[in-house]
This record gives sequence, C-alpha cells and structure tokens, in this order.
Amino acid sequence: MEQEKNKLSLRERFVRAIEFKTVDVPFVRAVGGWAETGERWRKEGWDGRSLTDIFHTDWVAGTGVYYGPVPRFEYRLVEEDETHRIYINHEGILMKEFKQFHGNSSMPQFLKFPVETEAEFDAFSAERLAANFEKRRPENWSELVKGWKTRDYPLMCFADRWGGFFGPLRNLMGLQNLCMAFYDQPSLVEKMMEQRADVMIEITNRMLDEVELDVFAFWEDMAYNTGPLIGPDLFRKFALKHYKRVCEAVRKRGVKHIGLDSDGDITLLIPIWLEAGIDVLWPFEAAAGMDVAEVRKQYGKDLAMIGGIDKRAVATGGKAMRAEVDRITPVVESGGYIPELDHAAPPDISWGNMREFMEYLLARLGRG
Repeated sequence: MEQEKNKLSLRERFVRAIEFKTVDVPFVRAVGGWAETGERWRKEGWDGRSLTDIFHTDWVAGTGVYYGPVPRFEYRLVEEDETHRIYINHEGILMKEFKQFHGNSSMPQFLKFPVETEAEFDAFSAERLAANFEKRRPENWSELVKGWKTRDYPLMCFADRWGGFFGPLRNLMGLQNLCMAFYDQPSLVEKMMEQRADVMIEITNRMLDEVELDVFAFWEDMAYNTGPLIGPDLFRKFALKHYKRVCEAVRKRGVKHIGLDSDGDITLLIPIWLEAGIDVLWPFEAAAGMDVAEVRKQYGKDLAMIGGIDKRAVATGGKAMRAEVDRITPVVESGGYIPELDHAAPPDISWGNMREFMEYLLARLGRG
C-alpha cells in the first residue's frame, strides 16, 4: 500500500480509510447519544459542546436532501390524555406515544400506515413521492453548494428512512402488512420498489448536477437480533435488480462509494448488497451478533465497515471497554474500517464512561 507522507485532509483520510489505503492517523468519529443520554451527561458534567469539538475527532457532512413524502404531512394530534398522545406524523403514520418517554429514543406504537392497497399507493406516490428536487433540498442550498466546491471534508448523501427497498416500504405499509404483501400483493411490492428506484435516481442525478459526493447511502433497518425480517432469497428476488439500477446510475455520475445502514443481524443480507454494488455497511450491531473481525475474515477488502464497537461494553466501562477497543484495533489496522459505537449512545452510558472510552480509543489508535 502507498505510504502517505504529508498530513491528509479530512476528506482524503475518509476516502482512503474506506478504500483500504494507508492514512496518517485513523479516521474516527464520536457518536452522540439519545435525548435522555444528553440529559444524563449534562448532569454529569458535559458542557453541551459537540463530541467532535471535545475529542477533536473527524466528521462527515450530509447534504440534507430529503427523499421522503413532500409535502410532509402536518402534525395532527388525534387524541391525548395524561399518559399518552395519538397523532399523525410527518410521514402520514398514525402513532401512539407515551409521554414519559422521548419520541426519538423509545419505540412508539404504530397504529395505522398510509398504504394498504395499490390504489392508495398510487395516490400517495402522485401526491407526495415525486422527485420535486427544489422542495427537497435545504433552504440554503445555493450557499451549501458553493461551500462544498472547495471543501476538505467528506460529503455523504444519506437517503435516511426513504432510500431503500424494505425500510421505505415498511414506512408505507407497516412491517406485518409489508411482509404479507410479498406473498399476497407481489405486484404492489414491485410497483413500490420500482417507484423508489426511479425517484432515488432522479433526485440524486439532480443533486449531482451541482454536487460531488463521496458516498451515497441507502437506509433499510431490516433485521432484528437473530436475522433479517424477510428471507434473503425472497428479498433478492424482488430487490436486487432495483439496488443494481440505483448503484449503476449513481456510479455513472462519479460517486465511487455506496453505503447502507441496517441494524440487527444482517449476515444473510450482506451477499445481496455486495452483489448490488454496495461497498460500505454500518453499524454492525454487536448485540445482534455482528462482529466486524469475523465479517472482515469472510469478506476481506470487498467490504468497508463503520461502527461495530459494542455500546454495552462502553456502558460497563473499565476492563470491559478496554477489551472491546483492543478487540477491534486489528481491524482498524487492516484498513477499510472506521471504528465507532454500533449505534447512538443509550442513557446507560455515563458521561465519565463515554469520556474514558473516547480517550482510550484515540490513544489506542495513536491519536491520544
């Protein structure tokens, strides 16, 4: 591998890291926490600054382009009492939320989804899922584009919650209805995937007319702690051709790397995503059995990884935390791996343990 003598820019370090090339120092991001975590940390001495500023770590910018329903649904409160509220969220989903919990860090109850039939999808798609790039970009888009032209940091377009072929369909139908639809309404599933692919390509092409991306990323969250939410053979049958179409279109426009975010045990899905052209995955949830060291043994340099540090070990702190950092260090040294928590920090991680973890990780990787 080529040795780099001069200090790299943030962008160069990120790209080289996921391309298995040597870097001056490992690329490391500091993952933040849930709302409750932030409340706990403030009580324990956190001053509210970003973890990037506190620990002098790296970062990746996002484009802020939205791939979901436009116009967004207006929040509408349907029912409320002392313990809960029922409302329609910005995606058109009827939800029940318990007041004692934070909406962003605990699971609400999903009561009704906007699509059950093909006719309902056709109407929803026509009204809210067209490309309409001007309505999807941030308000300060021109200013952002100007700054990105001379940037020295990495830029990712993450099509969060609406860029994929399972997660977005689940947003439309709900998990149980979607899983049944693969058998009972296959033409509807095919139509939804086709629409998502068409619009992802159109939105992203429009963005790439003005912006040079380092990574385009899908979002799925389609696995739980023992495996995928749908069988890999069935998912391959429906989704692979659509992934390929998006990946090929994006790469034709000069985007070299394509990522995907899915929690849970994704072991059986990795071959599908690699075949489609995806080359970066995250977050490798340790509680679901995802071990970045084992994944590296299986896939070598075909797959770059982000995440993988067990947040439970960080919550425990001390020897358990240090052993976890020591475990992933050889994977960092082998290249193609950006080490960070395997999800946002939950509130059982104290501020003291978070500091201890970040300081040890950075020192262990030669950045202390």
